[in-house]
Amino acid sequence: MEHALSPTTLAELRRPRPYPAVSVLTPTHRREPEKTQDPVRLRNVVAEAKKQLEHDPAVPRERRADVVTQLDQALAEVDLTHTEDGLVIFAAPGEHQVWSLARTVPERVVLSDTFLTRNLVSARAAERPFWVLSVASDRITLWNGGADRVVEERAGGFPMIRGNDNFDPERLERVGEQPSAYRDEGTRHFLRGADRAMAAVLRDSPRPLYVTGEPAALALLHDAGEATRGAAQVPHGGLAHASADAVWQAVRPLIEAEEARAVDSVADQLEAARGQREFAAGVDEVWQNAKQARVRLLAVEENYRVTVRDDGEHLVPAESGDLDAREDIVDEIVEQCLETGADVRFVPDGTLGDAGGIAGVLRY
Repeated sequence: MEHALSPTTLAELRRPRPYPAVSVLTPTHRREPEKTQDPVRLRNVVAEAKKQLEHDPAVPRERRADVVTQLDQALAEVDLTHTEDGLVIFAAPGEHQVWSLARTVPERVVLSDTFLTRNLVSARAAERPFWVLSVASDRITLWNGGADRVVEERAGGFPMIRGNDNFDPERLERVGEQPSAYRDEGTRHFLRGADRAMAAVLRDSPRPLYVTGEPAALALLHDAGEATRGAAQVPHGGLAHASADAVWQAVRPLIEAEEARAVDSVADQLEAARGQREFAAGVDEVWQNAKQARVRLLAVEENYRVTVRDDGEHLVPAESGDLDAREDIVDEIVEQCLETGADVRFVPDGTLGDAGGIAGVLRY
């Protein structure tokens, strides 16, 4: 299952497909007892997708069989023992993908000539992804970080391993058996290569970067590198060979401190906008401004979701399942704001006070 959405991947997902490009969305659960309902719910929503394909006269028989096969293959790849809060299946002629999201999604099936990506975009914005580069003189590991975890990223040339039999420079340095490996030209060359590889990763998927390692390694990387020079440094050795949990525990205090500063900054900007009449609050008012590309900063409480109907002039409350109900309007607003260059921030529930769960700072 896929987790990391890069700009390149998003652009590929938005590429038009031969009809039908099928998007299947269903909420999932991390814990019992709610988790027990996920297998039945998933089978039912995939069955609904097949039913819609069967009754759509615009889908030729051979293409229908192809997409049904892709749905079956995607269903077989789903690992419900490691689900998060939402699951998205994309299927089109000759291809399929399964995405696990750390943000809930409405249950729905959409047949179109493009995949439905707004829930992926919203989940990515809510998760606040980051990179962690763990550096040692013999191994450099890249970690893909999200809301409450890191996982090892095996792409872009990582992990990078410097072959040298019976060579453990960090251990030898600790016991004083040889001079520091970080004064070695081979190590300097090794770190430069990692910096170049990290630059390519950041070009494809820009996000905050944290670098862990012995102080000597961090100093050398700062001097030898360019892409990693502005990264937040975590002076903690051994993490290039460590478990994901050990890396997460090392960087977690910095992540949480940065998130707290970010929430305070959002609150300050919203308060200033109120005084300057550049403030919008509530789902309808924010939606109207988002459509006009007026939102400069969007703030959304993490678990805020609302079902609405568009009456032609305003968004009005609706019940889930109502005709023309829009159950993912918050995700639509997030994607619209990101498309028009807004800064989107998810904040803890209750942060926005009387703003109704969603607020924005306007450009004019």
